[in-house]
Amino acid sequence: MMLTEKLEQLRTLFKEMEQALIAYSGGIDSTLVAKIAYDILGDRALAVTAVSPSLLPEELEDAILQAATIGISHQIVQTHEMSNPNYTSNPVNRCYFCKSELHDTLKPLALKLGYPYVVDGVNADDLHDYRPGIQAAKERGARSPLAEVNISKVEVRQLSQQLGLPWWDKPAQPCLSSRFPYGEEITVAKLQRVGRAEIYLRKLGLKNLRVRSDGDTARIELPPEQIKEFVLTTDLPTIVSAFQKLGFIYVTLDLEGYRSGKLNQVLNRDLSVKA
Repeated sequence: MMLTEKLEQLRTLFKEMEQALIAYSGGIDSTLVAKIAYDILGDRALAVTAVSPSLLPEELEDAILQAATIGISHQIVQTHEMSNPNYTSNPVNRCYFCKSELHDTLKPLALKLGYPYVVDGVNADDLHDYRPGIQAAKERGARSPLAEVNISKVEVRQLSQQLGLPWWDKPAQPCLSSRFPYGEEITVAKLQRVGRAEIYLRKLGLKNLRVRSDGDTARIELPPEQIKEFVLTTDLPTIVSAFQKLGFIYVTLDLEGYRSGKLNQVLNRDLSVKA
C-alpha cells in the first residue's frame, strides 16, 4: 500500500507541475521519472539526454529506445564538462562541476521551450551518499520527484516492474568518470578505454560490474557471489589480452567485489584518520 501511495504522490506532483523537462540519462531512475511524467503530462513532458565523452554510445542508444517505448518526446544536447579543468582534474567534488554543466545547459533550454520545471532522477537513497552533484542541481532550481516522495532505489525497481517497464532490472550505470580515483586526470581516451573494457565484459554475459581504472591498471569488480565462478570458468588470459589491446598494462580482480559508492571509501578513510 505504501508503494501505491508513493506512486500516487508522484503522479500528483506532476499534475501540479503541468509541464516538465526531465534530465534523462536512460538509467532506471530517470526513466521511471520520464514514464510517469509522460503518463500524466503527455506532450507537455520532454526528456533531454546530455551527450558527452562520459556517456557510452551504447547507453545513448538505450536511452533513445527507452524514450521511444515510453512515447515521451526526446531531445539530445551536448555538454562540455571536459572543457572545464575543475572537472578533468577529478577532485573529490568532480560531480558538482558535471551537474553544474548539465543544469546550466538544461535550465536555459527549459525556459526557452516554456517548461517551468527541470526534474531529475535522484532517489531517496542518493541523499545519503556523497553526491556533490545534487547540490549543483538544487542551486539551479532542479527538482527530484523520487526523493521528494521518499522513493528508494529498490522501490524504483519495484515501481518500474509494476508499470511494465522491461528494463526494471537494468544495472546502474553512473558516469564513466566515476571509474577513476580522485586526483587522476580524466581524459577522453581514458573514458573510452574503461568504457570499452566494461562493454567487453558485458558481452561475456556479465551485467552488474565495474572496471576501475588506476593509471595503467584495470581492476575488475563483480558481485562477490560471482567471483569464484568467474575465476573458474572464464578464459582469464583472453580477458587480459583484450584489456591490454585497449591500453591497460595490468588487469586485476577486486576480491572484495562490487558495491555501490565504493569510490568514496577513500573519503571515509581520510575522515577517520583526521578524527
